[in-house]
Amino acid sequence: MKKSYLTTVSALAALTLSAGAALSQDAETEEAAATEMSADAEMTAEVSGDALLAEWEGPYGGVPAFDKMSVDQLQPALEKGMDMARAQLEALAASEEAPTFENTIAAMERGGEELSRVFTYYGIYSSNLNSPEVQAVQREMSPKLAAFQDEIYQNSALFERVKTVYENREDLNAEQQRLVWDYYTDFVRAGAALDDEQKARVGEINQRLATLYTNFSNNLLHDEEAYVTWLGEDDLEGLPESTVNAAKSAADNYEGEAEGEYAITNTRSSMDPFLTYSDDRALREEVWRTYYSRGDNGDEYDNNALIAEILKLREERSRILGYDNYAQYAIEKQVAAEPQNAIDLMMKVWPSAVARVEEEVAEMQAIADEEGADITIEPWDYRYYAEKVRKAKYDLDANEVKNYLQLSNLVDGMFWMAGELYGFEFTPTDDLPVYHEDVKTWEVTDIESGDPVGLFYFDPYARQGKRSGAWMNAYRTQESMDGEVLPIVSNNSNFVKVAEGEPILISWDDASTLFHEFGHALHGLNSDVTYPTLSGTAVPRDYVEFPSQVHENWLATPEVLQNYALHYETGEPIPDALVQKIENAGTFRQGFDTTEYLASALVDMKYHTLEDASDVDPDAFERQALEEIGMPDELPMRHRSPQFAHIFSGEGYAAGYYSYLWADTYGADAWEAFEEAEGPYDPAVAEPFQKWILSVGNTIDPTVAYENFRGRPVDTNALLRQRGFPVSGVAGEASGDAGMDTPAPGNDPAE
Repeated sequence: MKKSYLTTVSALAALTLSAGAALSQDAETEEAAATEMSADAEMTAEVSGDALLAEWEGPYGGVPAFDKMSVDQLQPALEKGMDMARAQLEALAASEEAPTFENTIAAMERGGEELSRVFTYYGIYSSNLNSPEVQAVQREMSPKLAAFQDEIYQNSALFERVKTVYENREDLNAEQQRLVWDYYTDFVRAGAALDDEQKARVGEINQRLATLYTNFSNNLLHDEEAYVTWLGEDDLEGLPESTVNAAKSAADNYEGEAEGEYAITNTRSSMDPFLTYSDDRALREEVWRTYYSRGDNGDEYDNNALIAEILKLREERSRILGYDNYAQYAIEKQVAAEPQNAIDLMMKVWPSAVARVEEEVAEMQAIADEEGADITIEPWDYRYYAEKVRKAKYDLDANEVKNYLQLSNLVDGMFWMAGELYGFEFTPTDDLPVYHEDVKTWEVTDIESGDPVGLFYFDPYARQGKRSGAWMNAYRTQESMDGEVLPIVSNNSNFVKVAEGEPILISWDDASTLFHEFGHALHGLNSDVTYPTLSGTAVPRDYVEFPSQVHENWLATPEVLQNYALHYETGEPIPDALVQKIENAGTFRQGFDTTEYLASALVDMKYHTLEDASDVDPDAFERQALEEIGMPDELPMRHRSPQFAHIFSGEGYAAGYYSYLWADTYGADAWEAFEEAEGPYDPAVAEPFQKWILSVGNTIDPTVAYENFRGRPVDTNALLRQRGFPVSGVAGEASGDAGMDTPAPGNDPAE
């Protein structure tokens, strides 16, 4: 398997400078686990980690040897993998051959195979199989891995070779020029041009940040696991059967001393339906406060001090690297290019979102008053009364819809969608090694030619030691430097596993998320590029969500609903009348959804554009920031600061949470292309979408790729139309607005 050094280092950054995978225990348990692990290491001194470094064997050019994984191999494999990569890079840096694209950039693209394989396993343990033993490895290795990353980027001799190729790139083809620019820019941004003292300080900061990010994530996931709201039979009033079954299953599977027959865990997938349906207002408030206090309980797992130190170190590093603030550094390579462009777009949507919240609250308050509830709508009431409004205004019962949304059927539906749009066929396999019995695998082939496309892994269920939420990984990216290398991608979710034989029913929102993450997988499977660094989803952060957000729309198409949204008892397809209700309510609760998201994105940007981040009190800063933007009292920001893993458990979305809105602007406009044509499966639109959006990776400027697909720049009005917000005077014409026509970086970092 080939994966470039840059791709490997990017994976390294994602794992050591981000988290979301570790399940924190109390201090005594952690110490005991570390002691036990040390003893085990002494008893198994012969464990070398070679199994994790070894070349993959089997079909499709080899598959991960998950059947050979074990925790005790992780640290030695990481250490040995770094040593092997270090030796390769030192030899390259010391080469006396004049630097060329082939002997420098291409050589780096071909290198790092062993370490890349280790990172696939390390990523699985970090995200899906975390345990106290794995946490001990993370604490030991995070600063070492961060130091290794700096060692690569701050290698002066290596940088000089890259710089020479960059300065003589005129005769290279466009894809090679883009790759050289990417290498050179990342070296400069990592401090390659700094003096030795500055390099040393940046290295110290990166190692400290790696530890802080791991600690932040461990603390958050401790609070997600440690706090449970226990229910008895008398506490179930209003809850639909599916929610009751999920709460029963959560209690039965709780790895601790159960204190009730039913459990509401401290995760969104458990909290959200409870707040939507429970008639017990006091319990709703208890669940709400528990959930939104994650990482903010004033104990040893409190994240506020970590946030303050993270912000301080990010600012210091950014200034050393020559930027005014961290946001300027983080957005430089994104499509938005400048923080103000992202802020402008958000603030043009914000007034419409807040105005819609006012309308929604008024409708909810009217129902509460009519019922004689004698309350004022509070945050723990929003979902509950919003559901009553939905029923009253649209005659739409979300639980009725849920009866038609069986997880297994919807998976079949998204596979069918991929066949119609891209000619892919998904065939289940049962002979590939997996890391957990819940994981299922499919081989993906081209329907017309029968040629292999790649492999798809799906890990659908929540478990202890698995990070919350839903995400996509690439175990191996597509590339064709020395022959075609097929991609291996995975989707990961946290649906509650029910008793055998019972259907797994999911909400409409969860079904949309399922299609969203599958969109990321399709982005990886459709890739058709030469170099691994530019492959698949390796595009700017504020563009990568665009293809996945477009794919959410296919869930609601009649072809999917009539064939795959089947009642779990009768097998009958969802009625047209119910589908019409879903469509009528398409912009329902957009005030809540958009406002809670934008509040988090704006606070993120405020944190990272501070003139002085040396002494931040996160709780006070968050309150002030929300007051400044006029945050409604009836709802919180989606991710309060002490639980904002997107921006404080790593750097993937730091000063970049705006990316979802930016990408959604492209997504809304792209979907209108299908609506303007012969329908959502029109090949006249699907084919250029596949060609210019899904297959090109980061080989060309995303704005150019989009214009090649759409025939014009993105129209920001499409986003407002999609959300049911007023358009006039808010967003620009097709030529772009709010920075949307700002070009992504070209072939020169100075542009």
